[in-house]
Amino acid sequence: MTSRNEELFARAQRTIPGGVNSPVRAFRSVGGTPRFLKKALGARVWDADGKEYLDYVGSWGPAILGHADPVVVEAVRAAALDGLSFGAPTEREIDMAERLCELLPSMEMVRLVSSGTEATMSAIRLARGFTGRDAIIKFEGCYHGHADSLLVKAGSGLLTFGNPSSAGVPEDFAKHTIVLDYNNPAQLEETFKTRGDAIACVIIEPIAGNMNLIKPSAEFMHLLRRLCTEHGAVLIYDEVMTGFRVGPRGVQGLFGITPDLTTLGKVIGGGMPVGAFGGRRDIMQKIAPLGAVYQAGTLSGSPVAVAAGLASLDQIARPGFYELLTARTTRLVEGLTASAAKHGVTFTADSVGGMFGLYFAKAVPQSYADVMGSDKDSFNRFFHYMLDAGHYFAPSAFEAGFVSAAHSEADIDSTIATADAWFAANAA
Repeated sequence: MTSRNEELFARAQRTIPGGVNSPVRAFRSVGGTPRFLKKALGARVWDADGKEYLDYVGSWGPAILGHADPVVVEAVRAAALDGLSFGAPTEREIDMAERLCELLPSMEMVRLVSSGTEATMSAIRLARGFTGRDAIIKFEGCYHGHADSLLVKAGSGLLTFGNPSSAGVPEDFAKHTIVLDYNNPAQLEETFKTRGDAIACVIIEPIAGNMNLIKPSAEFMHLLRRLCTEHGAVLIYDEVMTGFRVGPRGVQGLFGITPDLTTLGKVIGGGMPVGAFGGRRDIMQKIAPLGAVYQAGTLSGSPVAVAAGLASLDQIARPGFYELLTARTTRLVEGLTASAAKHGVTFTADSVGGMFGLYFAKAVPQSYADVMGSDKDSFNRFFHYMLDAGHYFAPSAFEAGFVSAAHSEADIDSTIATADAWFAANAA
Protein backbone atom coordinates (compact mmCIF):
# COMPACT_ATOMS: atom_id res chain seq x y z
CA MET A 1 0.00 0.00 0.00
CA THR A 2 1.36 3.43 -0.94
CA SER A 3 2.09 5.65 2.03
CA ARG A 4 1.11 9.30 2.21
CA ASN A 5 4.84 10.17 2.22
CA GLU A 6 5.30 8.33 -1.07
CA GLU A 7 2.27 10.05 -2.57
CA LEU A 8 3.54 13.47 -1.56
CA PHE A 9 7.05 12.76 -2.84
CA ALA A 10 5.71 11.69 -6.23
CA ARG A 11 3.51 14.77 -6.38
CA ALA A 12 6.33 17.10 -5.31
CA GLN A 13 8.67 15.85 -8.03
CA ARG A 14 6.28 17.11 -10.70
CA THR A 15 6.72 20.76 -9.71
CA ILE A 16 9.78 20.94 -7.40
CA PRO A 17 13.24 19.84 -8.66
CA GLY A 18 13.95 16.52 -6.96
CA GLY A 19 10.78 16.95 -4.95
CA VAL A 20 12.53 19.04 -2.28
CA ASN A 21 13.60 22.63 -1.66
CA SER A 22 16.99 21.70 -0.16
CA PRO A 23 18.94 18.71 -1.55
CA VAL A 24 19.68 16.68 1.60
CA ARG A 25 15.94 16.35 2.25
CA ALA A 26 15.59 14.08 -0.81
CA PHE A 27 17.21 11.08 0.99
CA ARG A 28 19.47 10.56 -2.05
CA SER A 29 22.42 9.78 0.26
CA VAL A 30 20.58 7.07 2.21
CA GLY A 31 17.92 5.97 -0.30
CA GLY A 32 14.21 5.58 0.27
CA THR A 33 11.38 8.05 0.58
CA PRO A 34 11.81 11.29 2.55
CA ARG A 35 9.44 11.89 5.42
CA PHE A 36 7.09 14.82 4.85
CA LEU A 37 6.61 16.32 8.29
CA LYS A 38 3.35 17.92 9.32
CA LYS A 39 3.81 18.57 13.03
CA ALA A 40 6.53 19.00 15.62
CA LEU A 41 6.36 19.39 19.38
CA GLY A 42 9.16 19.18 21.92
CA ALA A 43 11.59 16.43 20.93
CA ARG A 44 9.15 14.79 18.50
CA VAL A 45 7.96 15.16 14.94
CA TRP A 46 5.12 13.51 13.04
CA ASP A 47 5.09 12.66 9.35
CA ALA A 48 2.29 12.71 6.78
CA ASP A 49 1.31 9.14 7.71
CA GLY A 50 0.94 10.17 11.36
CA LYS A 51 4.06 8.25 12.45
CA GLU A 52 5.87 9.72 15.46
CA TYR A 53 9.66 10.09 15.67
CA LEU A 54 12.18 11.21 18.27
CA ASP A 55 13.91 13.98 16.36
CA TYR A 56 17.70 14.39 16.28
CA VAL A 57 17.73 16.81 13.34
CA GLY A 58 16.01 19.73 15.05
CA SER A 59 15.54 21.66 11.79
CA TRP A 60 19.35 21.31 11.43
CA GLY A 61 20.08 23.05 14.71
CA PRO A 62 17.72 25.90 15.62
CA ALA A 63 15.28 23.80 17.67
CA ILE A 64 17.58 23.92 20.68
CA LEU A 65 14.59 24.35 23.03
CA GLY A 66 12.59 21.69 21.21
CA HIS A 67 9.91 22.27 18.60
CA ALA A 68 7.03 24.71 19.08
CA ASP A 69 8.38 26.03 22.36
CA PRO A 70 5.40 27.88 23.89
CA VAL A 71 7.39 30.99 24.82
CA VAL A 72 8.78 31.30 21.28
CA VAL A 73 5.41 30.60 19.68
CA GLU A 74 3.77 33.29 21.79
CA ALA A 75 6.51 35.78 20.87
CA VAL A 76 5.90 35.03 17.18
CA ARG A 77 2.13 35.36 17.57
CA ALA A 78 2.40 38.70 19.35
CA ALA A 79 4.87 40.06 16.77
CA ALA A 80 2.76 38.86 13.84
CA LEU A 81 -0.30 40.66 15.18
CA ASP A 82 1.63 43.93 14.83
CA GLY A 83 2.57 43.20 11.21
CA LEU A 84 4.69 40.65 9.39
CA SER A 85 7.18 42.92 7.65
CA PHE A 86 7.82 46.65 7.49
CA GLY A 87 10.95 47.18 5.39
CA ALA A 88 11.85 49.84 7.94
CA PRO A 89 13.86 49.88 11.20
CA THR A 90 12.33 48.48 14.39
CA GLU A 91 13.36 48.64 18.03
CA ARG A 92 13.59 44.86 18.20
CA GLU A 93 16.44 44.93 15.68
CA ILE A 94 18.39 47.07 18.12
CA ASP A 95 17.51 44.67 20.95
CA MET A 96 18.85 41.75 18.90
CA ALA A 97 22.02 43.59 17.89
CA GLU A 98 22.72 44.58 21.49
CA ARG A 99 22.08 41.04 22.70
CA LEU A 100 24.43 39.48 20.15
CA CYS A 101 27.19 41.98 20.90
CA GLU A 102 26.75 41.26 24.60
CA LEU A 103 26.89 37.48 24.16
CA LEU A 104 29.81 37.52 21.71
CA PRO A 105 32.39 40.12 22.77
CA SER A 106 34.17 39.76 19.40
CA MET A 107 31.15 41.50 17.86
CA GLU A 108 31.39 45.26 18.17
CA MET A 109 28.83 45.83 15.43
CA VAL A 110 26.41 43.46 13.69
CA ARG A 111 24.20 43.41 10.59
CA LEU A 112 21.06 41.23 10.49
CA VAL A 113 20.16 39.27 7.34
CA SER A 114 17.71 36.50 6.48
CA SER A 115 19.88 33.39 6.13
CA GLY A 116 23.25 31.85 6.88
CA THR A 117 24.20 31.97 3.21
CA GLU A 118 23.55 35.72 3.15
CA ALA A 119 25.66 36.13 6.27
CA THR A 120 28.72 34.27 4.94
CA MET A 121 28.45 35.76 1.45
CA SER A 122 28.28 39.27 2.90
CA ALA A 123 31.10 38.68 5.39
CA ILE A 124 33.43 37.55 2.58
CA ARG A 125 32.51 40.54 0.40
CA LEU A 126 33.15 42.80 3.39
CA ALA A 127 36.55 41.18 4.06
CA ARG A 128 37.53 41.69 0.43
CA GLY A 129 36.38 45.30 0.51
CA PHE A 130 38.23 45.94 3.77
CA THR A 131 41.53 44.40 2.64
CA GLY A 132 41.43 45.24 -1.07
CA ARG A 133 42.39 41.62 -1.81
CA ASP A 134 40.60 38.88 -3.76
CA ALA A 135 41.80 35.47 -2.57
CA ILE A 136 40.01 33.59 0.19
CA ILE A 137 40.79 30.36 2.03
CA LYS A 138 38.19 27.76 2.91
CA PHE A 139 38.61 24.18 4.08
CA GLU A 140 37.65 20.92 2.40
CA GLY A 141 34.38 19.64 3.82
CA CYS A 142 33.27 22.92 5.38
CA TYR A 143 30.02 24.30 3.97
CA HIS A 144 29.29 28.02 4.17
CA GLY A 145 26.15 28.34 2.07
CA HIS A 146 25.68 28.32 -1.68
CA ALA A 147 27.39 31.55 -2.76
CA ASP A 148 29.50 31.01 -5.89
CA SER A 149 32.91 31.54 -4.26
CA LEU A 150 32.13 28.92 -1.64
CA LEU A 151 30.89 26.09 -3.87
CA VAL A 152 34.46 25.02 -4.51
CA LYS A 153 36.25 21.73 -3.88
CA ALA A 154 39.95 21.13 -3.39
CA GLY A 155 42.20 21.50 -6.40
CA SER A 156 44.16 18.68 -7.96
CA GLY A 157 47.34 19.17 -5.94
CA LEU A 158 48.73 20.58 -2.74
CA LEU A 159 48.16 24.32 -2.34
CA THR A 160 46.26 24.65 -5.60
CA PHE A 161 43.32 26.91 -6.17
CA GLY A 162 39.93 25.23 -6.08
CA ASN A 163 37.63 23.98 -8.80
CA PRO A 164 33.87 24.58 -8.96
CA SER A 165 31.89 21.86 -7.20
CA SER A 166 28.61 23.05 -8.72
CA ALA A 167 27.54 23.69 -12.28
CA GLY A 168 26.90 27.35 -12.91
CA VAL A 169 29.94 28.54 -10.93
CA PRO A 170 32.41 30.27 -13.29
CA GLU A 171 36.07 29.23 -13.17
CA ASP A 172 36.88 32.90 -12.63
CA PHE A 173 35.03 32.80 -9.30
CA ALA A 174 36.65 29.57 -8.16
CA LYS A 175 40.18 30.70 -9.01
CA HIS A 176 40.09 33.15 -6.10
CA THR A 177 39.25 30.38 -3.60
CA ILE A 178 42.06 28.34 -2.03
CA VAL A 179 40.85 25.06 -0.54
CA LEU A 180 42.97 23.49 2.21
CA ASP A 181 42.72 20.46 4.47
CA TYR A 182 40.97 20.96 7.80
CA ASN A 183 43.30 20.38 10.75
CA ASN A 184 46.50 20.58 8.68
CA PRO A 185 48.77 23.22 10.29
CA ALA A 186 51.74 22.62 7.97
CA GLN A 187 49.67 23.17 4.83
CA LEU A 188 48.09 26.29 6.30
CA GLU A 189 51.48 27.77 7.22
CA GLU A 190 52.92 27.03 3.76
CA THR A 191 49.96 28.69 2.05
CA PHE A 192 50.36 31.90 4.03
CA LYS A 193 54.11 31.81 3.42
CA THR A 194 53.63 31.75 -0.34
CA ARG A 195 50.38 33.74 -0.78
CA GLY A 196 49.77 35.63 2.44
CA ASP A 197 49.79 39.10 0.86
CA ALA A 198 46.95 38.12 -1.51
CA ILE A 199 44.60 36.54 1.03
CA ALA A 200 41.60 38.67 1.99
CA CYS A 201 40.15 36.25 4.53
CA VAL A 202 39.94 32.75 5.89
CA ILE A 203 36.46 31.37 6.54
CA ILE A 204 36.11 28.29 8.71
CA GLU A 205 33.56 26.30 10.66
CA PRO A 206 35.50 26.44 13.97
CA ILE A 207 33.85 23.12 14.76
CA ALA A 208 32.73 21.53 11.52
CA GLY A 209 29.16 20.29 11.24
CA ASN A 210 28.73 19.83 7.51
CA MET A 211 31.12 16.91 7.06
CA ASN A 212 29.70 15.41 10.24
CA LEU A 213 31.02 16.76 13.55
CA ILE A 214 34.77 17.43 13.33
CA LYS A 215 36.71 19.25 16.03
CA PRO A 216 39.87 21.18 15.20
CA SER A 217 43.11 20.85 17.10
CA ALA A 218 44.18 23.70 19.38
CA GLU A 219 47.44 24.00 17.41
CA PHE A 220 45.55 24.46 14.16
CA MET A 221 43.17 27.12 15.48
CA HIS A 222 45.81 29.18 17.30
CA LEU A 223 48.07 29.06 14.24
CA LEU A 224 45.19 30.23 12.06
CA ARG A 225 44.59 33.23 14.30
CA ARG A 226 48.30 34.13 14.35
CA LEU A 227 48.75 33.85 10.59
CA CYS A 228 45.71 35.98 9.82
CA THR A 229 46.98 38.68 12.18
CA GLU A 230 50.51 38.61 10.78
CA HIS A 231 49.38 38.82 7.15
CA GLY A 232 46.45 41.22 7.55
CA ALA A 233 43.81 38.66 6.54
CA VAL A 234 40.34 38.71 8.09
CA LEU A 235 39.51 35.62 10.15
CA ILE A 236 35.83 34.68 9.76
CA TYR A 237 34.25 32.15 12.09
CA ASP A 238 31.19 30.61 10.47
CA GLU A 239 29.13 29.90 13.58
CA VAL A 240 25.83 29.62 11.73
CA MET A 241 25.55 26.07 13.08
CA THR A 242 27.65 26.24 16.26
CA GLY A 243 26.62 29.70 17.46
CA PHE A 244 24.82 29.21 20.82
CA ARG A 245 24.55 25.48 20.01
CA VAL A 246 27.83 24.41 21.62
CA GLY A 247 27.89 26.95 24.44
CA PRO A 248 26.77 30.43 25.52
CA ARG A 249 29.67 32.12 23.67
CA GLY A 250 29.84 29.79 20.68
CA VAL A 251 33.06 28.06 19.68
CA GLN A 252 35.03 31.25 20.21
CA GLY A 253 34.05 31.10 23.86
CA LEU A 254 35.19 27.48 24.14
CA PHE A 255 38.59 28.12 22.53
CA GLY A 256 39.22 31.63 23.82
CA ILE A 257 40.15 32.80 20.31
CA THR A 258 38.74 36.04 18.91
CA PRO A 259 37.77 36.07 15.22
CA ASP A 260 37.57 39.30 13.23
CA LEU A 261 34.10 38.52 11.88
CA THR A 262 31.47 35.97 12.90
CA THR A 263 28.46 34.69 10.97
CA LEU A 264 25.36 33.43 12.78
CA GLY A 265 21.98 31.86 12.04
CA LYS A 266 19.93 28.87 13.27
CA VAL A 267 19.49 29.42 17.04
CA ILE A 268 19.30 33.23 16.81
CA GLY A 269 16.11 32.83 14.76
CA GLY A 270 14.42 30.36 17.08
CA GLY A 271 13.17 28.44 14.04
CA MET A 272 12.45 31.48 11.87
CA PRO A 273 14.64 32.54 8.88
CA VAL A 274 17.38 34.84 10.17
CA GLY A 275 21.13 35.32 9.95
CA ALA A 276 23.74 37.84 11.06
CA PHE A 277 27.33 38.84 10.53
CA GLY A 278 29.39 41.08 12.74
CA GLY A 279 32.74 41.75 14.31
CA ARG A 280 35.39 44.44 14.57
CA ARG A 281 34.04 47.96 14.36
CA ASP A 282 36.65 49.14 11.85
CA ILE A 283 35.66 46.34 9.48
CA MET A 284 31.91 46.65 9.95
CA GLN A 285 32.04 50.39 9.25
CA LYS A 286 32.98 49.53 5.66
CA ILE A 287 29.48 48.17 5.01
CA ALA A 288 26.85 50.43 3.39
CA PRO A 289 25.55 52.98 4.23
CA LEU A 290 28.75 53.87 6.13
CA GLY A 291 31.15 52.39 3.61
CA ALA A 292 31.50 51.26 0.01
CA VAL A 293 30.71 47.54 0.51
CA TYR A 294 27.09 47.07 -0.47
CA GLN A 295 24.61 44.72 1.20
CA ALA A 296 20.85 45.02 1.56
CA GLY A 297 17.71 42.96 2.15
CA THR A 298 14.02 43.82 2.39
CA LEU A 299 13.36 41.14 5.01
CA SER A 300 16.58 41.68 7.00
CA GLY A 301 15.70 42.03 10.68
CA SER A 302 12.19 40.65 10.14
CA PRO A 303 10.16 41.65 13.21
CA VAL A 304 8.67 38.17 13.55
CA ALA A 305 12.02 36.36 13.15
CA VAL A 306 13.77 38.71 15.59
CA ALA A 307 11.00 38.20 18.15
CA ALA A 308 11.45 34.43 17.91
CA GLY A 309 15.20 34.76 18.21
CA LEU A 310 15.11 37.01 21.24
CA ALA A 311 12.68 34.65 23.00
CA SER A 312 15.04 31.74 22.31
CA LEU A 313 18.15 33.58 23.46
CA ASP A 314 16.39 34.58 26.68
CA GLN A 315 15.66 30.97 27.54
CA ILE A 316 19.04 29.47 26.71
CA ALA A 317 20.61 32.07 29.03
CA ARG A 318 18.99 30.36 32.02
CA PRO A 319 21.47 29.02 34.61
CA GLY A 320 22.36 25.39 33.97
CA PHE A 321 20.88 25.26 30.47
CA TYR A 322 24.06 24.24 28.67
CA GLU A 323 25.16 21.89 31.43
CA LEU A 324 21.93 19.93 31.06
CA LEU A 325 22.01 20.02 27.25
CA THR A 326 25.62 18.81 27.21
CA ALA A 327 24.83 16.02 29.69
CA ARG A 328 21.95 14.77 27.54
CA THR A 329 24.08 14.78 24.40
CA THR A 330 26.99 13.07 26.16
CA ARG A 331 24.61 10.41 27.46
CA LEU A 332 23.53 9.69 23.88
CA VAL A 333 27.00 9.39 22.33
CA GLU A 334 28.48 7.43 25.22
CA GLY A 335 25.54 5.06 25.26
CA LEU A 336 25.72 4.41 21.52
CA THR A 337 29.50 3.96 21.61
CA ALA A 338 29.33 1.52 24.53
CA SER A 339 26.60 -0.49 22.83
CA ALA A 340 28.53 -0.78 19.58
CA ALA A 341 31.68 -1.80 21.45
CA LYS A 342 29.77 -4.47 23.36
CA HIS A 343 28.75 -6.08 20.07
CA GLY A 344 32.08 -5.57 18.32
CA VAL A 345 30.70 -3.11 15.73
CA THR A 346 33.13 -0.58 14.29
CA PHE A 347 31.57 2.65 15.44
CA THR A 348 32.39 5.76 17.43
CA ALA A 349 30.74 9.07 18.28
CA ASP A 350 31.62 12.53 19.55
CA SER A 351 29.81 15.61 20.81
CA VAL A 352 30.14 19.19 21.97
CA GLY A 353 27.29 21.05 23.65
CA GLY A 354 24.10 20.01 21.89
CA MET A 355 25.81 18.77 18.69
CA PHE A 356 26.95 15.23 18.00
CA GLY A 357 28.50 13.08 15.29
CA LEU A 358 28.07 9.38 14.58
CA TYR A 359 30.82 7.60 12.63
CA PHE A 360 31.07 4.05 11.41
CA ALA A 361 34.84 4.24 11.76
CA LYS A 362 37.50 3.07 14.21
CA ALA A 363 38.33 6.58 15.41
CA VAL A 364 36.71 10.01 15.47
CA PRO A 365 37.59 11.67 12.14
CA GLN A 366 39.90 14.67 12.07
CA SER A 367 39.45 15.71 8.44
CA TYR A 368 37.28 15.43 5.35
CA ALA A 369 39.38 12.52 4.10
CA ASP A 370 38.80 10.67 7.39
CA VAL A 371 35.04 11.19 7.11
CA MET A 372 35.01 9.96 3.52
CA GLY A 373 36.77 6.80 4.68
CA SER A 374 33.96 5.84 7.07
CA ASP A 375 31.54 2.98 6.32
CA LYS A 376 28.68 4.76 4.58
CA ASP A 377 26.75 1.54 3.84
CA SER A 378 26.62 0.65 7.54
CA PHE A 379 25.40 4.14 8.34
CA ASN A 380 22.64 3.86 5.75
CA ARG A 381 21.41 0.54 7.16
CA PHE A 382 21.56 1.95 10.69
CA PHE A 383 19.70 5.08 9.60
CA HIS A 384 16.79 3.19 8.06
CA TYR A 385 16.50 0.78 11.00
CA MET A 386 16.36 3.68 13.45
CA LEU A 387 13.94 5.62 11.23
CA ASP A 388 11.57 2.66 10.96
CA ALA A 389 11.73 2.33 14.76
CA GLY A 390 10.82 6.01 15.25
CA HIS A 391 14.22 7.68 15.73
CA TYR A 392 14.91 10.40 13.15
CA PHE A 393 18.60 11.08 12.49
CA ALA A 394 20.06 13.23 9.71
CA PRO A 395 19.64 11.41 6.36
CA SER A 396 23.36 11.53 5.54
CA ALA A 397 26.56 10.11 6.99
CA PHE A 398 28.09 13.57 6.54
CA GLU A 399 25.82 15.67 8.73
CA ALA A 400 25.99 16.42 12.45
CA GLY A 401 23.02 15.71 14.71
CA PHE A 402 21.35 17.74 17.44
CA VAL A 403 19.87 17.15 20.87
CA SER A 404 17.40 19.66 22.33
CA ALA A 405 16.49 20.69 25.84
CA ALA A 406 13.20 18.85 25.27
CA HIS A 407 14.92 15.45 25.01
CA SER A 408 14.50 13.60 28.30
CA GLU A 409 16.81 10.96 29.75
CA ALA A 410 14.10 8.43 28.92
CA ASP A 411 14.13 9.60 25.28
CA ILE A 412 17.90 9.17 25.09
CA ASP A 413 17.76 5.75 26.74
CA SER A 414 15.05 4.65 24.31
CA THR A 415 17.25 5.60 21.36
CA ILE A 416 20.24 3.76 22.83
CA ALA A 417 18.14 0.64 23.43
CA THR A 418 16.86 0.69 19.86
CA ALA A 419 20.36 1.13 18.48
CA ASP A 420 21.57 -1.72 20.70
CA ALA A 421 19.21 -4.07 18.89
CA TRP A 422 20.72 -3.03 15.54
CA PHE A 423 24.27 -3.38 16.82
CA ALA A 424 23.43 -6.83 18.17
CA ALA A 425 22.01 -7.92 14.81
CA ASN A 426 25.13 -6.62 13.04
CA ALA A 427 27.69 -7.90 15.55
CA ALA A 428 31.16 -8.63 14.23
